[in-house]
Amino acid sequence: MRGYNEHMALHWKLVVDASDPHAQADFWAAALGYAVEDNSLLIDRLGAAGAIGPELTLEHGGRIAFRDLVAVRHPDDSYDPESGTGLGRRILFQRVPEQKTVKNRLHIDVHAAPGERAAEVDRLTGLGAAVLRQVKEPGGEFTLMTDPEGNEFCVH
Repeated sequence: MRGYNEHMALHWKLVVDASDPHAQADFWAAALGYAVEDNSLLIDRLGAAGAIGPELTLEHGGRIAFRDLVAVRHPDDSYDPESGTGLGRRILFQRVPEQKTVKNRLHIDVHAAPGERAAEVDRLTGLGAAVLRQVKEPGGEFTLMTDPEGNEFCVH
């Protein structure tokens, strides 16, 4: 039995609202070297059971996917082969009707290899990110960027 202050690590995922979850997943998978989750077996099973209809799916990347949500996962982490759902580090993108209107309260920091920040910024810009500004503070330097939907992130 665990003591009062001993807690098991919790399983979690970061959820990001998006206008186009699949485009966001493609961007972040490429940006982080993650894998876009393949939920096609789960979708086929749910469809065959009559639990979901075709209006809740689309084809993306040559396979059937949920229309309104998709996740990316770290390629080294395990996943459930029956559902395609990652069991470790994940980011889930879910469709919402409204556009982003204010600054993020939570953001991702991307850590480039030493001396490679400029090259990483160029690579991310090529994937669809935009540079907002270069920041130099007593605690360090970083580049503030936005992903294709305007969500801020930093490259250190």
